[in-house]
Amino acid sequence: MIDEHTDLIRIAKREHNKKRNYLVVNRLQGKHIPVQPDQALGMFAQLAERLEKRFDGEKTLVIGFAETATAIGATVAIKLGAYYIQTTREEVEGAQYLYFSEEHSHATQQRLVRQDLDGIMPKIGDVVFVEDEVTTGNTIRNLVQTLEQVYPRHAKYTVASILNGMDSEAQKIYQSIGIDLCYLVKTEHSDYEKALQKHLSKGRYWNMMLTSNPSKKEDLECGRFDTKKGTNVDGRQTVIMVKEWMVEGCVNARRLIFSDTYQKACEDLWYKIDKRLHEELKGRILVLGTEEFMYPALYAADQIAKSGANVWFHATTRSPIEVYQEEDYPLHERYELPSLYEKDRRTFLYDIGKFDLVLVITDASCLQRIGVEALVRAAAINNDKIYVVRWC
Repeated sequence: MIDEHTDLIRIAKREHNKKRNYLVVNRLQGKHIPVQPDQALGMFAQLAERLEKRFDGEKTLVIGFAETATAIGATVAIKLGAYYIQTTREEVEGAQYLYFSEEHSHATQQRLVRQDLDGIMPKIGDVVFVEDEVTTGNTIRNLVQTLEQVYPRHAKYTVASILNGMDSEAQKIYQSIGIDLCYLVKTEHSDYEKALQKHLSKGRYWNMMLTSNPSKKEDLECGRFDTKKGTNVDGRQTVIMVKEWMVEGCVNARRLIFSDTYQKACEDLWYKIDKRLHEELKGRILVLGTEEFMYPALYAADQIAKSGANVWFHATTRSPIEVYQEEDYPLHERYELPSLYEKDRRTFLYDIGKFDLVLVITDASCLQRIGVEALVRAAAINNDKIYVVRWC
């Protein structure tokens, strides 16, 4: 049970971010730090439970914020039986957008698919914005302002978050404009900058942006791999088992969906993964999502865990975070990767342990081959069996 006294928060240092030097890392969120999937989903469900009695799902739109809150938003929408859409920084084919800004972020521009909102907003009585943490509240105020310019005010707005770091002035502003707040834990940011000063010993940095093969434990080559054959091509002292395949039936949460439809699609994805890998889903397993794509991979990870495996989950991220060696610092190794979604974009993964199987689940297309190959090379530093599932 998450409450005000839960040991949930870790403070990390953002890389070259003058707007906000620190990052609040939620150790159960499943983004930067590996987590057991039932712990993440349990926390998300607890937030949803605080909202269930307030809303009629058929007249409620849940908006999850990319990239860190997409799985939280999906869970809330499913529990409420509501419509769901996530904000995105990706290009959605055929879409027109509503734009707004996330001022403190490393990637400030956010957007929603406008033509989807055009069709649903006249039917909606409540809009629930779902975030991992709300600090100043400015991002959601920017979005509310955009929505009210396009759709004259008729909906009631609520902000639901795991963490709330808003000061009293920010909360008064929300109250004055009629935005409700719902959260699990109140955070206090005044000492976060100071908390970073004690960390001095830099952690380990791996650059996977290069096309050449990195070393494995200094002297072993991961080698190039042929995904069709699932074989390693020029490893010396180890063999990396790599397999990749497509699973049809993807439902894109960057477009408006009904939550029940999304959940059923995720169940179908899991069914197809289990049908193919059932005998191999044993032991210690890492499931990785990619950037904005979190909930379907997290759901699959939870189903694997229910079969008895020791499963951990986290995801790649756009957030460049410094790593340090100290045990009480949350992140110790950083892997810099090309994105699976966009050419020349840097993404990151932190603290990849050793597992019997690493399962990457993504909705990225095949266009950015360099991204998936770099992610496999990063996972192969500590692991010998890596599977990639593309939901298409």
